[in-house]
Amino acid sequence: MKISSSAFRPGGAIPSRYTCDGDDVSAPLAWSGVPREAKSLVLVVDDPDAPDPEAPQMTWIHWVLYNLPPDCGGLPEAVDELPAGAREGVNDWRRTGYGGPCPPIGTHRYFHRLYALDAVLPDLHGPTRAELDAAMRGHVIAEAELVGTYRKAD
Repeated sequence: MKISSSAFRPGGAIPSRYTCDGDDVSAPLAWSGVPREAKSLVLVVDDPDAPDPEAPQMTWIHWVLYNLPPDCGGLPEAVDELPAGAREGVNDWRRTGYGGPCPPIGTHRYFHRLYALDAVLPDLHGPTRAELDAAMRGHVIAEAELVGTYRKAD
C-alpha cells in the first residue's frame, strides 16, 4: 500500500498553504495498493517532534479519520466533504477536522499514516487517537506512511 501527495514529495517540505502560516487546509492525498480484503481505511496525521524536535515530549495529533471506504483512492485538497461512511476523530486541538502544521520551534516531521483494516469500525463518537488505536487493534492488515516536514515562518 502506498500514500502520496501531489503537494510535497516524501521527506520534503509541506507548502505553507497547508499550515497555520497559510490557509490551514489539508493537502491532497492519494493512495494505491489497498488490499482487496480491506473493509475500511484509517488516516492519522501526527507530529512526533512536539514541542521541540531537539527535545520532543509528545506526539501531536493533527487529523484523525476512520471508516474511509477502501476504494476512495484519496482525498482532495481542502477536503470539506468526507466520503460516505467516513468518520472523524478528535485532534489535539480537541476538535474534529484537519489542523495543519504549526511548530513552535524548529523543523518538525508530519507523518500521514494510512491503515487498511479488515473491519468497519463502529461509530466511536469522535475518538481520540488512543481510542482509535484501541478499536483498530487486531484489525490492521496493511500500513503506509508519507512524511513531510515544516518549519514555521520567522
